Amino acid sequence: MLIRFHLQKISKRSLIRSFKLPDNHILKNLLNDDPLSVKLSNPHTIGSLTNRQKSLIKGHLPDSHIKTLGIFPSFSPIDPEFSPGNCITDIFSNCFSFNLVNKKVDNCNKIRGLELDKMVLRCSSDSQTALIIMDASIKNDIATSISHIHSYNRPLVKTVHHASFVTSMEAELFTIRCGINQACIINNVSKIIVVTDSIHAAKKIFDSGLHPYQIHSAAILSKLCTFFSSNESNIIEFWECPSKLR
Repeated sequence: MLIRFHLQKISKRSLIRSFKLPDNHILKNLLNDDPLSVKLSNPHTIGSLTNRQKSLIKGHLPDSHIKTLGIFPSFSPIDPEFSPGNCITDIFSNCFSFNLVNKKVDNCNKIRGLELDKMVLRCSSDSQTALIIMDASIKNDIATSISHIHSYNRPLVKTVHHASFVTSMEAELFTIRCGINQACIINNVSKIIVVTDSIHAAKKIFDSGLHPYQIHSAAILSKLCTFFSSNESNIIEFWECPSKLR
């Protein structure tokens, strides 16, 4: 209300010529005292923007009308991966684990570096282990996702993807998703190790609560459920790698 009164005051002083503003201009909407206006369609939906307003948009703009229908439109409550009794945390709780950095000890980054070196050497001679080393970054609104998949006696596979106007969490989850998809199709692999500096993104996969990244979580969980179901000894480990060690 205060901002409306302030706008009306400067409008009366001719500092704002509201009659020259487009019908869907946000200031004109704030100046409107008509209580019935709230029942009208939202004037800021993408469909009502002028050509000039659309040309000024440099990124993806969610339609405000769609946003009013739900905070997380990508979440499907009937997805089998999230239905009670089918959650991966319930039926395959022993098949996934997180190896985190012990930040309570001195020189934790140095210790983690040695642990990662030993783990990589051990995996390089294990024919049943697939190692995924991934990274994602954003620069100038362009996300770059890179994953390296290594398995014993097989050539190193490097995958690079680019996407525009996505969040860092989406980029990280997409990279994990691509790496796991490729690791699961390797024959005789019973153990997948994912090395990432975004362990919070990996934990988001197993978060059954509401969050806007469940479209990626559902795809990853579906692939992991198939992988775990194929052999009861199949497992996946997520290793935290500090950004300083990349």
